[in-house]
Parts: sequence; C-alpha cells; structure tokens
Amino acid sequence: MAYPAITDQDVAAFWRDGFVFKRAFYDAEEVALLRRAIDLDEGIRSHIVAIDDSQGGSTQLALWNHPGDDLFGAVARGERLVAGAERILGGEVYHYHSKLTMKRPHTGGAWDWHQDYGYWYHNGCLFPDLLSVAIAVDPATRENGCLEVLKGSHRMGRIDHGRVGGQTGADMERVRQAMTVLEHVWCEMAPGDALFFHCNLVHASAPNRSDKPRNLLLCCYNKASNEPYKEHHHPRYTPLERVPDARIKELGLTLAGNARDFLRPHEDKTVEARPVSV
Repeated sequence: MAYPAITDQDVAAFWRDGFVFKRAFYDAEEVALLRRAIDLDEGIRSHIVAIDDSQGGSTQLALWNHPGDDLFGAVARGERLVAGAERILGGEVYHYHSKLTMKRPHTGGAWDWHQDYGYWYHNGCLFPDLLSVAIAVDPATRENGCLEVLKGSHRMGRIDHGRVGGQTGADMERVRQAMTVLEHVWCEMAPGDALFFHCNLVHASAPNRSDKPRNLLLCCYNKASNEPYKEHHHPRYTPLERVPDARIKELGLTLAGNARDFLRPHEDKTVEARPVSV
C-alpha cells in the first residue's frame, strides 16, 4: 500500500511559509483508532493537565517524551511522519515529545500567540532545528479553536517571550506589528489532515466556543545534531526506531497506558500546569 509522503514541493513550501498542509495524511480507519484510543487510554486520562490562558480560560493537554510500541508510538515512529520530518529538516531527527491538546466543547481555552522555540530555547536547544506535526483527530474549525498562524513568521527568528497566564507567550507588540505585514491563516483541518510547522512559526488558537470537541495530536521532532546542551524535561538525543506505516492498524487499540513516559507538571518550568481529574 502506498502512503502519503512529503515531496520536494512540500519542503519548498515549508521553508517559504513556515508550514505545509498534508491533507488526508491519515485515513479514516487510522483516525478512528486514535479517537477511540483517547477515550480508552488510562495513561492519558490520568495525566491530563490544565494550563491557563490570558483570557480567563484554560486548555488541557497530556504530554509524553518517548514513543513506545503502542498506537500512539506507531504514529510518532511511523515511516511517513519520520521520513517527512527528516526530509524537511535535512537530516536525522529524534522524537522530542508528543502531546495531545484537548479543547472541550464550550470550555476549552486558548493557546496564546507564541513560537514553540520560545519554549524550547530554554531547554538548551541551540538552533531552531525542530518542527511539529499537528494531526487532526477531530474537525478543527474556526469555531472550535483551530490553529492560527502568521504565514512566513518563522523568518523573524525567535522573538521575546514571557509568562502569559500559565503559558509562555510572545511579545505582543512584535506580534501585532507582524500582523500588519504577514498573512493571518486559520488552519482548518479535517480528521486525518496533518500540518508540519517550523518551531519559529508564530501561532495561536482561540477558545472552543462550539459544541464539538477539538482534539489534536502533535508529534515534535528535533534534529539529531541539535542535541540540547543541558538537562531538562524533554529528552536528549535518543535514536528513533522507525516502524512501517502499516504498524498503526496492526497494533489497533494496543495502548501503553501509564507505562508511557508522561510529563509531570512540576517538571516543566515554561508553564504553570495543574492536574485535571477526568
């Protein structure tokens, strides 16, 4: 079976715009497995944290460092995703972390404007040689708080960040000025769509004001040559063992549960997070 792949045109678009869409990167069966797994995985349910935004709301996430041999690990270690990240970044990558961001209907809060490198710079990554892949598990719309990006903002370099609510947010004077010259793109996505984006891309997402959930799985990769120079709450270089893309369906609802290496709220100094009871 042929699976979607990152092309030369995709690589060019990524470096021009700071992001590239891959529509239907995962099929309906794969997405259905992920959606069901989110409900069933006891590890995720018991490690959800809430992080306040600047608007009085809060958003929820579960984050883990090392991919295992379960459904979520098969996605993060899958050939199409890892090969795509390596083709874009131009060399070997390792799994920096994965996270599930969850916006509940009517209550899911915002992610304030930021760059991922605004966080990861403080973890000892010398260069912005990292990217994230956002995989839509549910429809992501303007109504339920899809990602918003400033097209081409990765070329601004890392801008200043500070504490915003419980998050690390970008200097809004600089963001507002960027909005006058850069296109503001709402990244609406259907389930199975993927968005590859640069760690210096300025992005945000609004609260979920709809009656639909918005679950988004993000797999983040660092270039092997960009190993952090200090210890922090994400891993140093760890060789990533790829698996065939067929492994996702072979594993089905095989879940690592609490055996997964979840982040504990007190370990991450870049946010103020608190446990959530589900």
